Amino acid sequence: MKEEIAMAQKTFDVVIDFFVRYSFQVIGAIAVLIIGWIVARLAAGFLLELLEKRKVDVTLSKFAVSTVKLIIIGFAVLVSLNNFGVTIAPFIAALAAMAFGASFAIQGPIANYGAGLVIILTRPFKVGNTVTAAGVSGVVEEIKLGATILSDEDGVRITIPNKHIVGEILHNSDKQRIVEEVVGISYHCEPEHAIKIIRETLLEIEQVFKEPPPQVGIQKFGDWSIEVGFRYWVASRKYFQTLYEVNLAVYKNLKQGGVEIPFPQREVRVISETAETRSIKAA
Repeated sequence: MKEEIAMAQKTFDVVIDFFVRYSFQVIGAIAVLIIGWIVARLAAGFLLELLEKRKVDVTLSKFAVSTVKLIIIGFAVLVSLNNFGVTIAPFIAALAAMAFGASFAIQGPIANYGAGLVIILTRPFKVGNTVTAAGVSGVVEEIKLGATILSDEDGVRITIPNKHIVGEILHNSDKQRIVEEVVGISYHCEPEHAIKIIRETLLEIEQVFKEPPPQVGIQKFGDWSIEVGFRYWVASRKYFQTLYEVNLAVYKNLKQGGVEIPFPQREVRVISETAETRSIKAA
């Protein structure tokens, strides 16, 4: 019992001695941390409000605010440690070494974040645009630092890492897409008549945009048909639906208008030997 009391007394004396010697350092360190936290919040709020007034992208705004807040709090922690007499140089060296080692393990995410910043700053596209990138197409739903999220006509969400967008070929067709189709007509038919039917068909279908107007004309002359090309614009989310509807309507109207759509064919001629040819061969 006496030993326990002595141990408790010794511990109490150590604590008292610590506070007597380092009370000002402890209070100062706590004060620095509190002030740093308050300054970080105020600076973050001010910066966020400023960026919102300037209509800066939300993703970039949040990233900038978080970075500023982290830097201020980190600085406050370093000052607090220094207030205790702790040398911060080894900490900085250790952090640098850890960052260098971690950079190899997280090259992919870092590349995505860097590419995300480039996208946000340069704005090659925005939410609501229809883009084709990395071999997929869809409407941009969200732009994050690490990835861009698209949704296709079927409602499937597609996540593309930003490093696969920056530096690659990107197609941005805003909220509409162009459809390019070709139909072959017989050489016995009048191309002007077929062009008129196709143009009228396109103008009758509600999903086909009237501005810019559809384009119809002879695209090329094939082996067994005159190929009439037609181009029109549709809403990105109704691309295939409109394409199928237009193709069926064009086929029906051409058929009703007496325009023949030929199928591939070859004409083979067999030349028989004449008596004169046989006599020459015999000689």
